[in-house]
Amino acid sequence: MSKLALNKEIVERWKGLKKNQEDCFAHIELLEEAQKNPNALKSDHTFQTDQELEEIQQNLKNLISKFHSLNLESKLSGENDSSNAIISLHSGAGGTEACDWTEMLLRMYKRWAESKGFSTEIIDILPGEEAGIKSITFLIQGRYAYGYLKSEIGVHRLVRISPFDANKRRHTSFASCDVIPEIQDEIKVEINESDLKIDTYRASGHGGQHVNKTDSAVRITHLPSGLAVACQIERSQLKNKLMAMKLLRAKLYELEQEKRRAALEKHYDDKGDIAWGNQIRSYVFMPYQLVKDLRTGVETGQVQKVMDGEIDLFIHAYLSLKEKK
Repeated sequence: MSKLALNKEIVERWKGLKKNQEDCFAHIELLEEAQKNPNALKSDHTFQTDQELEEIQQNLKNLISKFHSLNLESKLSGENDSSNAIISLHSGAGGTEACDWTEMLLRMYKRWAESKGFSTEIIDILPGEEAGIKSITFLIQGRYAYGYLKSEIGVHRLVRISPFDANKRRHTSFASCDVIPEIQDEIKVEINESDLKIDTYRASGHGGQHVNKTDSAVRITHLPSGLAVACQIERSQLKNKLMAMKLLRAKLYELEQEKRRAALEKHYDDKGDIAWGNQIRSYVFMPYQLVKDLRTGVETGQVQKVMDGEIDLFIHAYLSLKEKK
């Protein structure tokens, strides 16, 4: 039923796009007729030509934008492409710089999610010793979130003048991005309790009535696979355990899916070290400004817009490249 509802919505959106197209063409024809026969119009319905042209241009712009969005979604035909996305960011080579870079990537993806009307929820976080974030796992909820963001899997490289260096030297930092789909409860993944090692500990953070005072944080290790997940956001140990189990179920499902794929997306060990030679995209702030995707060759000099979440050009290029292959 959920698939049927999704397909109906897609059809309705295409029908709406067709109607918008017809309305635009009808508006253009009406304006052309008015320009040919200006005396045929009543005086109280005089055409404001400039305003009409501006309105038509805006409608066409919106029409093209909606078309590109639907055209992109048509490329998202994978089994889990319509699912929510679970993203894990890990700092790599670069020390405090890398931790700060990880936090910058978190902001970029959150801003991207906001622009799509998606919501975000932090599942687990390990702050950096001095600044930034060592690692973080968070959920982006929205239709096709995983389909879009699977293009972000890999190592991201930053080059800039370090704000943590008193000598203002240029530094290179690395962070990895891992994306898996959120698996809904109705998808069964067999997990035996005897295969689990469950540890509880005190959550890290700024303190409070419960945080740092009770063992509310939960870490679950799946012994056969070696996968480990953790959750410490909720005050309740039970809620943290439920979220950790949901995350573990998603990771186990994805792991099994990967074993069957002929071409791996390189989610885990195959990504390589979070350092030189493994990056998928470079973000250069100094001595010039450039963001370049090394897989597709797409690049832009509007670094700040990219860091504000405008990454669709890279996502579109990646999905188009995968479609050709």
